[in-house]
Amino acid sequence: MNIGVDPQTHKATSIRLFSFGRPHMRVFHMSWMAFFLAFFGWFGIAPMMALVRDDLQLTKTEIGNTVIASVAVTIVARLVVGWLCDRIGPRITYSGLLIIGSIPVMSIGLATNYESFLLFRLAIGVIGASFVITQYHTSMMFAPNVVGTANATTAGWGNMGGGVTQMAMPLVLGVIVALGATDVIGWRIAMVVPGIALFLMGIAYFRFTQDAPSQQIAEQRDKEPPGARTRAFLEAAKDHRVWALFLIYGACFGVELTMHNIAALYYHDRFGLGVGLAGLIAGLFGLMNLFARTLGGIVGDKVGIRFGLRGRTLFLGGVLLLEGIALAVFSRMDILPVAIAAMLVFSLFVQMAEGATFSVVPFINQKALGAVAGIVGAGGNAGAVAAGFLFRMESLSTEMALLYLGAIVTVASSLVLAVRFSPEHEREERRAMERALGRGTLAVAPAYAKRVPMALYSEA
Repeated sequence: MNIGVDPQTHKATSIRLFSFGRPHMRVFHMSWMAFFLAFFGWFGIAPMMALVRDDLQLTKTEIGNTVIASVAVTIVARLVVGWLCDRIGPRITYSGLLIIGSIPVMSIGLATNYESFLLFRLAIGVIGASFVITQYHTSMMFAPNVVGTANATTAGWGNMGGGVTQMAMPLVLGVIVALGATDVIGWRIAMVVPGIALFLMGIAYFRFTQDAPSQQIAEQRDKEPPGARTRAFLEAAKDHRVWALFLIYGACFGVELTMHNIAALYYHDRFGLGVGLAGLIAGLFGLMNLFARTLGGIVGDKVGIRFGLRGRTLFLGGVLLLEGIALAVFSRMDILPVAIAAMLVFSLFVQMAEGATFSVVPFINQKALGAVAGIVGAGGNAGAVAAGFLFRMESLSTEMALLYLGAIVTVASSLVLAVRFSPEHEREERRAMERALGRGTLAVAPAYAKRVPMALYSEA
């Protein structure tokens, strides 16, 4: 089935989830599946860390260092990948990242001590840059009325891989052990599975996607001189709004990354659960991405349709504030069922904040979309690195580290006040919105008093 397309930009104005048509929905589905598998490689080792800790005799500080390493390198990788998307396009960038990233994933089982394990975790962290390509590619394919939903859904379903990984990798380990391997050998062999999946997805992404929604748009991009893209990157880097969103994304996606790294071990140590059950419960946090991040994008789009770009940013600030409060509450829970319930509420707001962030990002600077997405995306990993230092301190309990982190997130919610748009920008985006909704190109008063239908999943 065909979807609605903006005749000027060739971007899709609706989302048909059960379509795999080229190019819009093909990119939609391939990008979230690629990001989903990237999480298997990126965090596949996390639910098995109790075994790795005993095998390699790691201290709490050393485990903390490996957690930091797994996300620290992604800061630089996301900046580079954002620039590459603007320069060579998302298709080649994504394929190359997945294929190259599969090598350290399959090789981490060769680690024999803390130093080698740390280096492998560092190399694997590059895969986390896949998020930027996912957001870039869907932003290229979808119009303003649905771009927040498209970005949130592809990222959310990809992030869900973090939750599934927590559940699936212990099962993979169990199968390997049942076939006769010991736990020490089992965790090493288990990591070959996500590595192979990443390699195959890299080939598939190159084969089944394209860079732009039309050949005309692709040719226009190719005609731009390379220096123009470098200037666009520098322009984005000078924009204070980009760095405000960098910090904001660190306060939501950075927190999610931290939870993926520490949740299974937290439940294992605090509540005395086995590796399998601890991983299962930890996986619930990531599984909320099935709908929570999408919900943030949907509401962001809906608020944007009614109240414009300022409405999107204020919604982001509100949901980030709720995240900080919910995290603080979760940190104080010492009864397992209550802790799980509190974690799910906290997870809801974390992922809604992520979706809301990338319902704002596409409107900051469309000429430097890759640069903006790369910088903001790197903020998520910067936040995880900063949080990692809290959790590596021998003198600070995990519960107190979570409480401090909740307070930091609460304060960070005020940063949305720095993300402002000029009246001219608001009017320009309102005209683009009206065109995407099929209402012509007439300017609309800034108050956006009239409610307009979302038409997110409607036929053209």
